[in-house]
Amino acid sequence: MIMENKIEILAPAGSMDSVIAAVRSGADAVYLGEKEFSARSSAHNFDENELIEAVRYCHIHSVKVYVTINTIVFDDEMQRMKEAILLAARADVDALIVQNMGVAKLARQLVPSMHLHASTQMSVHSYLGVKALYEMGFERVVVSREMSKAELEKAAQIPVELEVFVHGALCMCVSGQCYFSAMLGSRSGNRGACAQPCRLPFSVGKVKDGHAHALSLKDNSIIPYITQLEEMGVASAKIEGRMKRPEYVSAAVRACKEQRDSGFINGDTAEILKSVFSRTGFTDGYYTGKTGYEMFGYRRKNDVVAADEKLFAKIRQSYKDELSNIAISGIFTAKIGENPTLEISDGSHTVKVSSDFVCQKAEKVALDKAKCETQLKKTGSTAYFFDSLSINTEDSLSLPLSVLNAMRRDALARLDDLRAVWHNYIINNVEITEPDTSLVPKGNAIRARMTTAKFSPAFKECELVYVPIFTDSEKLKSLIANGYNIGVEIPRGLFKNEDRIAKRLAEVKQLGINDALCGNLAAVYMAKSEKMRVHGGFGLNLVNTYDLLWAEEYGFEDVELSFELTFERINRLGGTIKRGIITYGHLPLMLTVNCPAKSENISCKTCKNSSKMTDRKGEKFPLKCDGICTEVLNCVPLYISKKEFSTLSTSFYSLRLTVENYVESVKSMCEFTENPMLKVKSTRGLYLRGVK
Repeated sequence: MIMENKIEILAPAGSMDSVIAAVRSGADAVYLGEKEFSARSSAHNFDENELIEAVRYCHIHSVKVYVTINTIVFDDEMQRMKEAILLAARADVDALIVQNMGVAKLARQLVPSMHLHASTQMSVHSYLGVKALYEMGFERVVVSREMSKAELEKAAQIPVELEVFVHGALCMCVSGQCYFSAMLGSRSGNRGACAQPCRLPFSVGKVKDGHAHALSLKDNSIIPYITQLEEMGVASAKIEGRMKRPEYVSAAVRACKEQRDSGFINGDTAEILKSVFSRTGFTDGYYTGKTGYEMFGYRRKNDVVAADEKLFAKIRQSYKDELSNIAISGIFTAKIGENPTLEISDGSHTVKVSSDFVCQKAEKVALDKAKCETQLKKTGSTAYFFDSLSINTEDSLSLPLSVLNAMRRDALARLDDLRAVWHNYIINNVEITEPDTSLVPKGNAIRARMTTAKFSPAFKECELVYVPIFTDSEKLKSLIANGYNIGVEIPRGLFKNEDRIAKRLAEVKQLGINDALCGNLAAVYMAKSEKMRVHGGFGLNLVNTYDLLWAEEYGFEDVELSFELTFERINRLGGTIKRGIITYGHLPLMLTVNCPAKSENISCKTCKNSSKMTDRKGEKFPLKCDGICTEVLNCVPLYISKKEFSTLSTSFYSLRLTVENYVESVKSMCEFTENPMLKVKSTRGLYLRGVK
């Protein structure tokens, strides 16, 4: 979308100190989290009074404020989510950044005119994903960090604002698709509680120096490309780092502002930015399409000592004074025998104040016009500076300077009040009721998701068997002819392969396949376009009744619930759409574009899609590549018994088969539901222990 103004510089704020640092350093907008429901729960975040203070300060300076409520939200938290949305509306924020479709649905009901931004946690990384969100009414899409320049150029053709991360930490996993921290320690990245296990040592090959970090990437920095982003129509250049210090925020904002306004970053600014925080330098690998070994890095001693207190003090000095960035005009009038008046305007708001003091004829020293002008222009501790000031006073007039000071303070305070409120949202009273579970469809159908098209006749028992979308057409015909109920899985990671996948989807539709497993919004959009039956995958992170109501309204046939739900929460979900869970398989912990094997320069030819990643305890995590992305699988398989899943209010159960080498010899589905072919330990995942 082509903007009338320059690209927005969007700064992170984990505290009020960071808000001030961002504004005084030149940010056009800040994003911050409330105390709950923020994807950075370890940041300070803002309570009601702090949020009101932050919005007021920003609005006075013509800076926008976006509030993140970008986590998955369970039904038992919906009342608190309602209060969080209302708090944001009362504070007059400019937009909500949301991950959860159910939350977006609730926000639209509560505050219809508030702008909604689709969080990067929605995992949108393609043209059609952006288009889907645009058609749903989102005003902005925060796209995945992994998108290349070419992919961004295509997405920017959609008439919706795009927000692109230009600086900050890179997660190894596509945002919204990481379950590593949740599975290993119940601290969910989708809940803002990530323990960052990816920064720990992991190896793929034989490591000689003992410093393998197969899941740790250097920090992203594409600040030098801000002009390109602006030219292609990107609306916002976003800086990552709500958990970082205010000094980091200031340094990053100044670097972005220099690049945007001058076309380059000076050497001193660049060195400060690198010193304040890096992981052995920065990378632009995703934007330029040059992924691989050079993108990996971790925080070393030299990186830490570079950010010393002397450097932080220098940065703080740069924003210690208030930013007077709002031009105003004024007219001061004083006549003998009358009350003096001061009228000021910022071009949109006009304020006129008067004093109770009655001007008198001077007995000794009259008020000097130049002195009067100087006194009224003393606005240094405010957001304002006088662009013009007209002084209309009579000669020989007496007026104390204290009166001038009081009038100036009063006028500017009133102007503050007017500038602080931008929206005055109309709020609807939507009652959060207990979900109705009486109409939930129940059943015990079995489905299987395969990474191969070779499996035994036992899988004819399955209601559906999903095979990869690029399975050979003749093989698909054979499977259908032999009585298998075949559907196709659209990859969770599409990226530059979107058009190729859409074309293939049309081809399999012609073969008579009408069912598609869709783990992201672009996949859903494609399947709907082909009028196929849409089966929502776990990657959509559907966890509450509002999510399910949205899915039903959007045309889903059924949905696979997130495996971050507990059995208890599953049984409390309402709605009438069919729903199921994964009950068997090595769960995918990460979806990555840059393969972990590349951290050790292992080629695809050497890997042969059979690599495993090893942690400090010797546990091995299989890596499975589909030619687009790599999934990091859990080291042990999930297994839920038939007895356990028979207690659930669900319609079907999914077997997610990836590294199993016995699918061709399985004699009955009972081997997975009653007497699984397991010779190693298994896990029940998060279904009992849940997530934080």
